[in-house]
Amino acid sequence: MTSNLPPLVQAFSGAVGSATANAFSYPLDLVATRIQTTSSRRLKGFHGILLALNHILKTEGWSGLYDGIGTDTAATLLSNFLYFFFYSFLRKFVVKRKGLLPKHGSRKSVLLSVSEELAIGFISGVASRAISTPLSVITVRLQTATEGEDAEGELDADEGDKEVVQRRKSSSTPSVIVKSIYQEQGLHGFWRGFSTTIILSLNPAITLLLFQMYRKFATHGCKAQARTGAPNPLSAFPGAAFPNAISTTLLYPLILAKTRLQVHRRNGNSNISMATIWERTFKNERWAGIYQGLEAQIVKGFVSQGVTMMIKQRIELAIVALILRARLSRPPVRV
Repeated sequence: MTSNLPPLVQAFSGAVGSATANAFSYPLDLVATRIQTTSSRRLKGFHGILLALNHILKTEGWSGLYDGIGTDTAATLLSNFLYFFFYSFLRKFVVKRKGLLPKHGSRKSVLLSVSEELAIGFISGVASRAISTPLSVITVRLQTATEGEDAEGELDADEGDKEVVQRRKSSSTPSVIVKSIYQEQGLHGFWRGFSTTIILSLNPAITLLLFQMYRKFATHGCKAQARTGAPNPLSAFPGAAFPNAISTTLLYPLILAKTRLQVHRRNGNSNISMATIWERTFKNERWAGIYQGLEAQIVKGFVSQGVTMMIKQRIELAIVALILRARLSRPPVRV
């Protein structure tokens, strides 16, 4: 995605970067999920993030900030490995078919058309998430397992019976969650919200398109970076973080609907749809409800995507350095 290195190298570096970023940003991810699945009017804006964090710490302790991190890390590793592999493989294929391969020995990447970049990112996103969605569904259930059982899944940031919360938490292990999902909806339940996820595959596609454009701008005028076609790891952070914030804002109503579909387990209603979610939310909370939790999602995405690309870039540069060192250490061929 960010270089002409082999797909497996890019997949490995991207997966490691994503898993590391996930460890940094997971509490924000958990808070974003809980805010997205509540109808509480108090959890609005950045103040709502602090209230949610305070509620979790007060009722669950520090460990509560990492509920579900195991399955989420597994989903992150799997999804991002497949995503970066598919993306780099398809992109290299398209570049080769168009006869745009860089000269031998050059690591400079080629910027394709907007439609081609979006199409490659979209297809890669759908393929990777089709496999990792079950783990994502389990993660969302684990993240919201301590919420009350009211119809709207409301999280009260002011009150919280610690004993009740701990009882819910202790009875919500991954195996229990898996059994519950299967009993409620069968195997189909593990892909709940996938139709929305398909559309949301535009999120990384838009992010990577903007990042590719940023790379061209960031490396212009710098001989070392222009030769590799990649910005240094520090400049890669804002180059990935800001595009992610833009794409997240554009697609946020879909993100909200997907999360609420995946967590929905009440009233025995298995026919709830994305349109139903939007209709109910808009009726009760107007546009503010449609964008509930946007701030937490942006902050989480900003940190996660920025760290991912920064680490991925550093790993790729290290691999390139090892390759060059190996070539230079080879004895000259005698004629």
